[in-house]
Amino acid sequence: MTGSRIAGAAPGLGARARCVVEDIELMASNRLFAYRSRIAAPADEVFRWHARQGAFARLAPPWMSVRELGRTGGIEAGARATLELRLGFFRLRWVVEHRDFVEGCQFRDVQLAGPFAHWDHLHRVEADEPGACVVEDRVEYRLPFDTIAGPLLDRFVRRSLERLFAYRHSTVALDLAVHRTYASCFARPQRIAVTGASGLVGSALCAFLSTGGHEVRRVVRAPAPGPAGELWWDPETGNIGGDAWAGVDAVVHLAGENLAAARWSAEVKDRILRSRAEATRLLSQALARQERLPGVFVSASAVGYYGNRGDEVLRETDPPGAGFLARVCREWEAAAQPLVARGVRVVHVRAGVVLSAAGGALFKMLPAFRLGLGGRIGSGRQYLSWIALEDILGVIVHVLANDSLRGPVNAVAGAVTNAEFARTLGRVLGRPARFPVPSVVARVLFGEMADEMLLASARVEPARLRETGYRFLLPDLESALRRTLGRFAPLGGSA
Repeated sequence: MTGSRIAGAAPGLGARARCVVEDIELMASNRLFAYRSRIAAPADEVFRWHARQGAFARLAPPWMSVRELGRTGGIEAGARATLELRLGFFRLRWVVEHRDFVEGCQFRDVQLAGPFAHWDHLHRVEADEPGACVVEDRVEYRLPFDTIAGPLLDRFVRRSLERLFAYRHSTVALDLAVHRTYASCFARPQRIAVTGASGLVGSALCAFLSTGGHEVRRVVRAPAPGPAGELWWDPETGNIGGDAWAGVDAVVHLAGENLAAARWSAEVKDRILRSRAEATRLLSQALARQERLPGVFVSASAVGYYGNRGDEVLRETDPPGAGFLARVCREWEAAAQPLVARGVRVVHVRAGVVLSAAGGALFKMLPAFRLGLGGRIGSGRQYLSWIALEDILGVIVHVLANDSLRGPVNAVAGAVTNAEFARTLGRVLGRPARFPVPSVVARVLFGEMADEMLLASARVEPARLRETGYRFLLPDLESALRRTLGRFAPLGGSA
Protein backbone atom coordinates (compact mmCIF):
# COMPACT_ATOMS: atom_id res chain seq x y z
CA MET A 1 0.00 0.00 0.00
CA THR A 2 1.52 3.31 -1.08
CA GLY A 3 -0.82 5.71 0.67
CA SER A 4 -0.13 7.62 3.87
CA ARG A 5 -2.27 9.63 6.21
CA ILE A 6 -1.36 13.25 6.68
CA ALA A 7 -2.62 16.20 8.65
CA GLY A 8 -3.05 19.54 6.96
CA ALA A 9 -1.68 20.29 3.51
CA ALA A 10 0.25 17.67 1.57
CA PRO A 11 3.97 18.47 1.78
CA GLY A 12 5.67 18.95 -1.56
CA LEU A 13 2.50 19.48 -3.59
CA GLY A 14 2.53 23.25 -3.59
CA ALA A 15 5.59 23.65 -5.82
CA ARG A 16 4.03 21.58 -8.63
CA ALA A 17 0.38 22.47 -8.10
CA ARG A 18 -1.54 23.17 -11.31
CA CYS A 19 -4.75 24.11 -9.50
CA VAL A 20 -4.94 26.44 -6.56
CA VAL A 21 -7.72 26.36 -4.00
CA GLU A 22 -7.71 28.23 -0.74
CA ASP A 23 -7.71 25.87 2.21
CA ILE A 24 -10.73 26.06 4.44
CA GLU A 25 -10.22 27.77 7.75
CA LEU A 26 -11.35 25.10 10.14
CA MET A 27 -13.92 25.90 12.75
CA ALA A 28 -12.76 24.93 16.22
CA SER A 29 -15.21 22.02 16.36
CA ASN A 30 -14.32 20.61 12.92
CA ARG A 31 -11.79 17.86 12.23
CA LEU A 32 -9.57 17.25 9.24
CA PHE A 33 -8.56 13.94 7.67
CA ALA A 34 -6.29 13.73 4.64
CA TYR A 35 -4.96 10.82 2.60
CA ARG A 36 -2.53 10.95 -0.29
CA SER A 37 -0.81 8.45 -2.56
CA ARG A 38 1.29 8.42 -5.70
CA ILE A 39 -0.18 6.68 -8.75
CA ALA A 40 1.89 5.64 -11.76
CA ALA A 41 -0.37 7.29 -14.34
CA PRO A 42 -0.65 10.82 -15.76
CA ALA A 43 -2.82 13.24 -13.79
CA ASP A 44 -5.26 13.85 -16.66
CA GLU A 45 -5.76 10.10 -17.10
CA VAL A 46 -6.49 9.64 -13.38
CA PHE A 47 -8.94 12.54 -13.42
CA ARG A 48 -10.77 11.19 -16.49
CA TRP A 49 -11.15 7.85 -14.69
CA HIS A 50 -12.99 9.61 -11.83
CA ALA A 51 -15.25 11.52 -14.24
CA ARG A 52 -16.48 8.44 -16.12
CA GLN A 53 -19.66 6.54 -15.46
CA GLY A 54 -18.93 3.60 -13.19
CA ALA A 55 -16.37 5.38 -10.99
CA PHE A 56 -18.69 5.51 -7.97
CA ALA A 57 -19.39 1.79 -8.15
CA ARG A 58 -15.67 1.00 -8.45
CA LEU A 59 -14.85 3.20 -5.45
CA ALA A 60 -17.53 1.75 -3.14
CA PRO A 61 -15.75 -0.63 -0.71
CA PRO A 62 -17.11 -4.19 -0.79
CA TRP A 63 -17.31 -4.38 3.02
CA MET A 64 -19.65 -1.35 3.16
CA SER A 65 -23.32 -1.51 2.21
CA VAL A 66 -23.77 1.63 0.13
CA ARG A 67 -25.77 2.24 -3.02
CA GLU A 68 -26.54 5.18 -5.23
CA LEU A 69 -30.24 6.04 -5.17
CA GLY A 70 -30.05 8.86 -7.69
CA ARG A 71 -27.73 11.28 -9.43
CA THR A 72 -28.02 14.49 -11.42
CA GLY A 73 -24.91 15.17 -13.50
CA GLY A 74 -21.45 13.74 -12.97
CA ILE A 75 -18.75 15.39 -10.85
CA GLU A 76 -19.06 18.91 -12.25
CA ALA A 77 -20.15 21.82 -10.05
CA GLY A 78 -23.84 21.64 -9.16
CA ALA A 79 -24.18 17.87 -9.69
CA ARG A 80 -25.84 15.98 -6.85
CA ALA A 81 -25.85 12.37 -5.65
CA THR A 82 -28.19 10.65 -3.21
CA LEU A 83 -26.74 7.63 -1.43
CA GLU A 84 -28.03 5.05 1.04
CA LEU A 85 -25.76 3.67 3.74
CA ARG A 86 -26.71 0.60 5.72
CA LEU A 87 -25.29 0.18 9.21
CA GLY A 88 -26.78 -2.97 10.69
CA PHE A 89 -30.53 -2.41 10.87
CA PHE A 90 -30.19 1.31 10.14
CA ARG A 91 -30.45 2.97 6.73
CA LEU A 92 -28.94 6.43 6.37
CA ARG A 93 -29.69 8.76 3.48
CA TRP A 94 -26.79 10.93 2.34
CA VAL A 95 -27.14 13.79 -0.16
CA VAL A 96 -24.00 15.51 -1.48
CA GLU A 97 -23.43 18.31 -3.97
CA HIS A 98 -20.32 18.80 -6.09
CA ARG A 99 -18.60 22.18 -6.07
CA ASP A 100 -15.32 23.88 -7.08
CA PHE A 101 -14.80 21.73 -10.16
CA VAL A 102 -11.56 22.35 -12.05
CA GLU A 103 -11.11 20.14 -15.12
CA GLY A 104 -8.20 17.76 -14.70
CA CYS A 105 -7.42 18.94 -11.18
CA GLN A 106 -10.11 18.73 -8.53
CA PHE A 107 -13.70 18.49 -7.38
CA ARG A 108 -15.36 18.88 -4.00
CA ASP A 109 -18.44 17.21 -2.52
CA VAL A 110 -20.34 18.85 0.32
CA GLN A 111 -23.01 17.15 2.42
CA LEU A 112 -26.48 18.68 2.13
CA ALA A 113 -28.13 16.02 4.28
CA GLY A 114 -26.70 12.96 5.96
CA PRO A 115 -25.03 11.35 8.96
CA PHE A 116 -22.43 14.06 9.67
CA ALA A 117 -23.01 17.42 11.28
CA HIS A 118 -20.64 18.75 8.62
CA TRP A 119 -18.86 17.08 5.66
CA ASP A 120 -16.67 18.77 3.05
CA HIS A 121 -14.49 16.53 0.88
CA LEU A 122 -11.91 17.90 -1.55
CA HIS A 123 -10.38 15.54 -4.12
CA ARG A 124 -7.20 16.75 -5.87
CA VAL A 125 -5.04 15.25 -8.59
CA GLU A 126 -1.61 16.86 -8.99
CA ALA A 127 1.08 16.08 -11.58
CA ASP A 128 4.14 14.66 -9.86
CA GLU A 129 6.42 13.82 -12.78
CA PRO A 130 5.88 12.60 -16.36
CA GLY A 131 3.62 9.56 -16.19
CA ALA A 132 2.76 9.87 -12.48
CA CYS A 133 0.63 11.96 -10.16
CA VAL A 134 -0.28 12.45 -6.52
CA VAL A 135 -3.89 11.93 -5.51
CA GLU A 136 -5.04 13.64 -2.32
CA ASP A 137 -8.37 13.46 -0.49
CA ARG A 138 -9.04 15.96 2.29
CA VAL A 139 -12.14 15.71 4.45
CA GLU A 140 -13.26 18.37 6.89
CA TYR A 141 -16.00 16.95 9.09
CA ARG A 142 -17.88 17.42 12.33
CA LEU A 143 -19.61 14.58 14.17
CA PRO A 144 -23.14 14.60 15.53
CA PHE A 145 -23.32 14.73 19.33
CA ASP A 146 -19.66 15.70 19.23
CA THR A 147 -19.40 16.88 22.81
CA ILE A 148 -20.88 13.63 24.15
CA ALA A 149 -19.24 10.86 22.10
CA GLY A 150 -16.53 12.86 20.30
CA PRO A 151 -13.22 11.10 21.09
CA LEU A 152 -14.56 7.54 20.93
CA LEU A 153 -16.65 8.07 17.80
CA ASP A 154 -13.92 10.08 16.11
CA ARG A 155 -11.45 7.21 16.50
CA PHE A 156 -13.91 4.93 14.69
CA VAL A 157 -14.60 7.51 11.95
CA ARG A 158 -10.91 8.15 11.28
CA ARG A 159 -10.10 4.47 11.04
CA SER A 160 -13.09 4.02 8.70
CA LEU A 161 -11.89 6.89 6.51
CA GLU A 162 -8.39 5.44 6.44
CA ARG A 163 -9.73 2.08 5.25
CA LEU A 164 -12.05 3.79 2.73
CA PHE A 165 -9.40 5.91 1.05
CA ALA A 166 -6.74 3.19 1.14
CA TYR A 167 -9.20 1.03 -0.81
CA ARG A 168 -10.21 3.83 -3.19
CA HIS A 169 -6.68 4.89 -4.07
CA SER A 170 -5.54 1.31 -4.63
CA THR A 171 -8.61 0.64 -6.79
CA VAL A 172 -7.75 3.56 -9.06
CA ALA A 173 -4.14 2.34 -9.33
CA LEU A 174 -5.11 -1.29 -10.04
CA ASP A 175 -7.83 -0.44 -12.57
CA LEU A 176 -5.65 2.00 -14.48
CA ALA A 177 -2.80 -0.53 -14.56
CA VAL A 178 -5.08 -3.04 -16.29
CA HIS A 179 -6.57 -0.50 -18.70
CA ARG A 180 -3.14 0.81 -19.68
CA THR A 181 -1.82 -2.73 -20.22
CA TYR A 182 -4.49 -3.51 -22.82
CA ALA A 183 -5.16 -0.07 -24.33
CA SER A 184 -2.98 -0.79 -27.38
CA CYS A 185 -4.85 -4.04 -28.05
CA PHE A 186 -8.02 -2.18 -29.04
CA ALA A 187 -8.09 0.05 -32.11
CA ARG A 188 -10.86 2.05 -30.43
CA PRO A 189 -13.06 1.81 -27.32
CA GLN A 190 -15.17 -1.32 -27.57
CA ARG A 191 -18.96 -1.60 -27.44
CA ILE A 192 -19.51 -4.51 -25.07
CA ALA A 193 -22.83 -6.19 -24.19
CA VAL A 194 -23.00 -7.78 -20.74
CA THR A 195 -25.66 -10.25 -19.59
CA GLY A 196 -26.04 -10.87 -15.87
CA ALA A 197 -25.10 -7.21 -15.39
CA SER A 198 -26.82 -6.96 -11.99
CA GLY A 199 -24.85 -9.83 -10.44
CA LEU A 200 -21.69 -9.63 -8.33
CA VAL A 201 -19.27 -9.99 -11.27
CA GLY A 202 -21.53 -8.38 -13.87
CA SER A 203 -22.12 -5.13 -11.98
CA ALA A 204 -18.41 -4.78 -11.17
CA LEU A 205 -17.48 -5.56 -14.78
CA CYS A 206 -19.83 -2.92 -16.21
CA ALA A 207 -18.34 -0.26 -13.93
CA PHE A 208 -14.79 -1.43 -14.64
CA LEU A 209 -15.22 -1.37 -18.42
CA SER A 210 -16.91 2.04 -18.28
CA THR A 211 -14.06 3.63 -16.34
CA GLY A 212 -11.73 2.17 -18.98
CA GLY A 213 -13.51 4.21 -21.65
CA HIS A 214 -15.49 1.36 -23.23
CA GLU A 215 -19.19 1.61 -24.06
CA VAL A 216 -21.12 -0.90 -21.94
CA ARG A 217 -24.53 -2.14 -23.04
CA ARG A 218 -26.30 -3.87 -20.17
CA VAL A 219 -28.58 -6.68 -21.28
CA VAL A 220 -31.91 -6.88 -19.45
CA ARG A 221 -34.48 -9.65 -19.54
CA ALA A 222 -37.52 -7.80 -20.85
CA PRO A 223 -38.31 -5.59 -23.85
CA ALA A 224 -39.60 -2.85 -21.55
CA PRO A 225 -38.15 0.67 -22.02
CA GLY A 226 -35.09 1.19 -19.83
CA PRO A 227 -32.09 3.48 -19.54
CA ALA A 228 -30.50 4.55 -22.80
CA GLY A 229 -28.04 2.00 -24.12
CA GLU A 230 -29.65 -1.09 -22.60
CA LEU A 231 -30.24 -4.17 -24.75
CA TRP A 232 -32.81 -6.84 -24.03
CA TRP A 233 -33.23 -10.54 -24.48
CA ASP A 234 -35.74 -13.24 -23.57
CA PRO A 235 -33.88 -16.29 -22.18
CA GLU A 236 -36.97 -18.45 -22.68
CA THR A 237 -37.27 -17.86 -26.43
CA GLY A 238 -33.87 -16.53 -27.50
CA ASN A 239 -35.39 -13.30 -28.86
CA ILE A 240 -32.78 -10.52 -28.64
CA GLY A 241 -34.80 -7.53 -29.78
CA GLY A 242 -34.14 -7.01 -33.46
CA ASP A 243 -31.13 -5.13 -34.80
CA ALA A 244 -30.06 -3.39 -31.59
CA TRP A 245 -27.15 -5.81 -31.15
CA ALA A 246 -25.71 -5.10 -34.60
CA GLY A 247 -23.04 -2.66 -33.43
CA VAL A 248 -21.77 -4.78 -30.54
CA ASP A 249 -18.07 -5.67 -30.72
CA ALA A 250 -18.07 -8.23 -27.88
CA VAL A 251 -20.54 -10.08 -25.68
CA VAL A 252 -19.75 -11.12 -22.11
CA HIS A 253 -22.36 -13.64 -21.03
CA LEU A 254 -22.61 -13.99 -17.24
CA ALA A 255 -26.30 -14.70 -16.70
CA GLY A 256 -27.43 -17.79 -14.83
CA GLU A 257 -29.37 -19.05 -11.81
CA ASN A 258 -27.56 -18.72 -8.48
CA LEU A 259 -26.10 -22.14 -7.66
CA ALA A 260 -26.44 -21.71 -3.91
CA ALA A 261 -29.73 -19.81 -3.70
CA ALA A 262 -31.73 -22.87 -2.55
CA ARG A 263 -31.31 -26.52 -1.58
CA TRP A 264 -30.99 -28.63 -4.72
CA SER A 265 -34.32 -30.24 -5.47
CA ALA A 266 -35.03 -31.70 -8.90
CA GLU A 267 -36.83 -28.47 -9.81
CA VAL A 268 -33.95 -26.24 -8.66
CA LYS A 269 -31.40 -28.32 -10.55
CA ASP A 270 -33.52 -28.09 -13.69
CA ARG A 271 -33.68 -24.28 -13.35
CA ILE A 272 -29.90 -24.10 -12.90
CA LEU A 273 -29.25 -26.23 -15.97
CA ARG A 274 -31.74 -24.40 -18.18
CA SER A 275 -30.56 -20.95 -17.07
CA ARG A 276 -27.07 -21.79 -18.24
CA ALA A 277 -27.13 -24.36 -21.01
CA GLU A 278 -30.49 -23.66 -22.65
CA ALA A 279 -30.32 -19.87 -22.28
CA THR A 280 -26.78 -19.81 -23.68
CA ARG A 281 -27.81 -21.97 -26.64
CA LEU A 282 -30.74 -19.69 -27.47
CA LEU A 283 -28.61 -16.55 -27.14
CA SER A 284 -25.87 -18.07 -29.30
CA GLN A 285 -28.36 -19.09 -31.99
CA ALA A 286 -29.93 -15.62 -32.02
CA LEU A 287 -26.55 -13.90 -32.29
CA ALA A 288 -25.42 -16.33 -34.98
CA ARG A 289 -28.40 -15.28 -37.12
CA GLN A 290 -27.28 -11.64 -37.07
CA GLU A 291 -25.75 -10.22 -40.23
CA ARG A 292 -22.99 -8.52 -38.23
CA LEU A 293 -21.49 -10.86 -35.65
CA PRO A 294 -19.67 -9.87 -32.46
CA GLY A 295 -15.92 -10.35 -32.66
CA VAL A 296 -15.78 -12.38 -29.46
CA PHE A 297 -18.24 -14.16 -27.17
CA VAL A 298 -16.97 -14.61 -23.61
CA SER A 299 -19.15 -17.00 -21.64
CA ALA A 300 -18.91 -17.75 -17.95
CA SER A 301 -18.19 -21.30 -16.86
CA ALA A 302 -16.75 -22.73 -13.63
CA VAL A 303 -14.10 -25.05 -12.25
CA GLY A 304 -17.00 -27.33 -11.36
CA TYR A 305 -16.32 -28.68 -14.87
CA TYR A 306 -13.59 -30.87 -13.38
CA GLY A 307 -15.70 -32.45 -10.65
CA ASN A 308 -14.19 -33.89 -7.47
CA ARG A 309 -10.56 -34.71 -8.38
CA GLY A 310 -8.66 -34.81 -5.08
CA ASP A 311 -5.14 -33.32 -5.29
CA GLU A 312 -4.79 -33.82 -9.07
CA VAL A 313 -3.49 -30.67 -10.77
CA LEU A 314 -6.07 -29.68 -13.39
CA ARG A 315 -5.48 -27.74 -16.59
CA GLU A 316 -7.73 -26.74 -19.47
CA THR A 317 -6.77 -29.87 -21.45
CA ASP A 318 -7.99 -32.24 -18.72
CA PRO A 319 -11.28 -34.07 -19.25
CA PRO A 320 -14.49 -33.18 -17.38
CA GLY A 321 -15.40 -34.85 -14.12
CA ALA A 322 -18.60 -36.49 -12.92
CA GLY A 323 -21.56 -35.04 -11.08
CA PHE A 324 -24.26 -32.43 -11.58
CA LEU A 325 -21.99 -29.36 -11.73
CA ALA A 326 -19.67 -31.02 -14.23
CA ARG A 327 -22.68 -31.79 -16.41
CA VAL A 328 -23.92 -28.20 -16.16
CA CYS A 329 -20.52 -26.86 -17.22
CA ARG A 330 -20.18 -29.31 -20.11
CA GLU A 331 -23.57 -28.42 -21.55
CA TRP A 332 -23.04 -24.73 -20.77
CA GLU A 333 -19.87 -24.61 -22.83
CA ALA A 334 -21.27 -26.76 -25.64
CA ALA A 335 -24.26 -24.41 -25.95
CA ALA A 336 -22.12 -21.71 -27.63
CA GLN A 337 -21.41 -24.00 -30.61
CA PRO A 338 -23.69 -22.04 -33.01
CA LEU A 339 -21.31 -19.08 -32.70
CA VAL A 340 -18.23 -21.27 -33.05
CA ALA A 341 -19.73 -22.62 -36.27
CA ARG A 342 -20.07 -19.03 -37.58
CA GLY A 343 -16.39 -18.35 -36.88
CA VAL A 344 -16.86 -16.20 -33.77
CA ARG A 345 -14.06 -16.45 -31.21
CA VAL A 346 -15.67 -18.09 -28.16
CA VAL A 347 -13.99 -18.25 -24.76
CA HIS A 348 -15.28 -20.10 -21.70
CA VAL A 349 -13.99 -18.53 -18.48
CA ARG A 350 -13.87 -21.38 -15.95
CA ALA A 351 -13.88 -19.32 -12.77
CA GLY A 352 -12.93 -20.46 -9.32
CA VAL A 353 -14.58 -19.08 -6.19
CA VAL A 354 -14.69 -15.31 -6.71
CA LEU A 355 -13.64 -13.56 -3.50
CA SER A 356 -15.60 -10.44 -2.56
CA ALA A 357 -17.03 -9.24 0.72
CA ALA A 358 -19.96 -7.83 -1.27
CA GLY A 359 -21.39 -11.20 -2.29
CA GLY A 360 -20.81 -14.80 -3.28
CA ALA A 361 -19.31 -17.57 -1.15
CA LEU A 362 -17.10 -15.33 1.00
CA PHE A 363 -20.03 -13.08 1.91
CA LYS A 364 -21.93 -16.13 3.20
CA MET A 365 -18.96 -17.32 5.27
CA LEU A 366 -18.34 -14.01 7.01
CA PRO A 367 -21.02 -14.03 9.76
CA ALA A 368 -19.75 -17.28 11.29
CA PHE A 369 -16.08 -16.32 10.97
CA ARG A 370 -16.66 -12.85 12.45
CA LEU A 371 -18.23 -14.51 15.49
CA GLY A 372 -15.20 -16.77 15.83
CA LEU A 373 -17.28 -19.81 14.83
CA GLY A 374 -15.63 -20.53 11.49
CA GLY A 375 -13.47 -23.49 10.57
CA ARG A 376 -12.76 -26.14 7.99
CA ILE A 377 -15.50 -28.16 6.33
CA GLY A 378 -15.20 -31.94 6.44
CA SER A 379 -11.60 -33.12 6.42
CA GLY A 380 -10.38 -29.71 5.22
CA ARG A 381 -8.06 -31.44 2.75
CA GLN A 382 -10.20 -30.67 -0.29
CA TYR A 383 -8.81 -27.97 -2.59
CA LEU A 384 -10.58 -24.68 -3.16
CA SER A 385 -9.56 -22.78 -6.31
CA TRP A 386 -10.09 -19.05 -5.87
CA ILE A 387 -9.71 -15.70 -7.64
CA ALA A 388 -10.14 -12.12 -6.40
CA LEU A 389 -12.94 -10.08 -7.97
CA GLU A 390 -10.33 -7.61 -9.29
CA ASP A 391 -8.62 -10.44 -11.17
CA ILE A 392 -11.76 -11.91 -12.69
CA LEU A 393 -12.33 -8.46 -14.22
CA GLY A 394 -8.71 -8.34 -15.40
CA VAL A 395 -9.00 -11.84 -16.88
CA ILE A 396 -12.10 -10.86 -18.88
CA VAL A 397 -10.31 -7.83 -20.36
CA HIS A 398 -7.26 -10.04 -21.08
CA VAL A 399 -9.52 -12.48 -22.91
CA LEU A 400 -11.25 -9.71 -24.87
CA ALA A 401 -7.89 -8.28 -25.93
CA ASN A 402 -6.08 -11.54 -26.75
CA ASP A 403 -7.09 -13.03 -30.10
CA SER A 404 -5.12 -16.21 -29.42
CA LEU A 405 -7.47 -17.29 -26.64
CA ARG A 406 -10.30 -19.61 -27.62
CA GLY A 407 -12.13 -22.32 -25.74
CA PRO A 408 -11.66 -22.89 -22.01
CA VAL A 409 -9.58 -20.59 -19.81
CA ASN A 410 -9.09 -21.41 -16.12
CA ALA A 411 -9.68 -18.19 -14.15
CA VAL A 412 -8.05 -19.00 -10.82
CA ALA A 413 -5.25 -17.21 -8.97
CA GLY A 414 -4.47 -20.11 -6.67
CA ALA A 415 -5.70 -23.29 -5.03
CA VAL A 416 -5.50 -23.93 -1.28
CA THR A 417 -6.97 -26.57 0.97
CA ASN A 418 -10.21 -25.76 2.72
CA ALA A 419 -8.41 -25.87 6.07
CA GLU A 420 -5.78 -23.38 4.87
CA PHE A 421 -8.47 -21.07 3.54
CA ALA A 422 -10.27 -21.14 6.90
CA ARG A 423 -7.06 -20.40 8.82
CA THR A 424 -6.20 -17.50 6.52
CA LEU A 425 -9.66 -15.95 6.72
CA GLY A 426 -9.62 -16.28 10.51
CA ARG A 427 -6.20 -14.62 10.68
CA VAL A 428 -7.31 -11.69 8.50
CA LEU A 429 -10.39 -11.16 10.66
CA GLY A 430 -8.45 -11.62 13.90
CA ARG A 431 -10.69 -14.52 14.91
CA PRO A 432 -10.04 -18.19 15.69
CA ALA A 433 -11.05 -20.70 13.01
CA ARG A 434 -11.38 -23.79 15.20
CA PHE A 435 -14.98 -24.86 14.73
CA PRO A 436 -15.04 -27.52 12.00
CA VAL A 437 -18.21 -28.52 10.20
CA PRO A 438 -18.25 -32.33 9.94
CA SER A 439 -19.11 -33.76 6.52
CA VAL A 440 -22.28 -35.37 7.85
CA VAL A 441 -23.52 -32.04 9.19
CA ALA A 442 -22.79 -30.32 5.85
CA ARG A 443 -24.76 -33.02 4.03
CA VAL A 444 -27.71 -32.73 6.44
CA LEU A 445 -27.77 -28.95 5.99
CA PHE A 446 -27.16 -28.70 2.25
CA GLY A 447 -27.82 -32.13 0.77
CA GLU A 448 -26.27 -32.87 -2.64
CA MET A 449 -24.93 -29.31 -2.82
CA ALA A 450 -22.54 -30.11 0.05
CA ASP A 451 -20.84 -32.93 -1.85
CA GLU A 452 -20.46 -30.91 -5.05
CA MET A 453 -19.66 -27.42 -3.73
CA LEU A 454 -18.30 -27.76 -0.17
CA LEU A 455 -16.63 -31.15 0.02
CA ALA A 456 -15.45 -31.58 -3.59
CA SER A 457 -11.79 -30.91 -4.41
CA ALA A 458 -10.56 -29.11 -7.54
CA ARG A 459 -6.87 -28.11 -7.66
CA VAL A 460 -7.00 -25.97 -10.79
CA GLU A 461 -4.08 -24.28 -12.52
CA PRO A 462 -4.44 -21.21 -14.85
CA ALA A 463 -2.26 -22.68 -17.60
CA ARG A 464 -3.68 -20.66 -20.53
CA LEU A 465 -3.48 -17.37 -18.64
CA ARG A 466 0.15 -18.00 -17.78
CA GLU A 467 0.98 -18.97 -21.35
CA THR A 468 -0.54 -15.73 -22.66
CA GLY A 469 1.17 -13.50 -20.09
CA TYR A 470 -1.62 -12.53 -17.71
CA ARG A 471 -0.21 -11.05 -14.48
CA PHE A 472 -2.47 -11.49 -11.46
CA LEU A 473 -3.14 -8.34 -9.47
CA LEU A 474 -3.76 -10.29 -6.25
CA PRO A 475 -2.00 -13.67 -6.46
CA ASP A 476 -1.75 -14.11 -2.68
CA LEU A 477 -4.82 -15.30 -0.74
CA GLU A 478 -4.20 -13.24 2.39
CA SER A 479 -3.65 -10.06 0.39
CA ALA A 480 -6.83 -10.68 -1.60
CA LEU A 481 -8.86 -11.20 1.58
CA ARG A 482 -7.36 -8.17 3.31
CA ARG A 483 -8.24 -5.95 0.37
CA THR A 484 -11.86 -7.03 -0.02
CA LEU A 485 -12.43 -6.92 3.76
CA GLY A 486 -10.65 -3.61 4.25
CA ARG A 487 -8.26 -5.17 6.73
CA PHE A 488 -5.24 -3.15 5.66
CA ALA A 489 -2.26 -2.92 8.02
CA PRO A 490 -2.43 0.30 10.11
CA LEU A 491 -0.75 3.19 8.33
CA GLY A 492 1.78 5.48 9.96
CA GLY A 493 1.42 9.21 10.59
CA SER A 494 -1.19 11.21 12.45
CA ALA A 495 -4.32 13.03 11.45
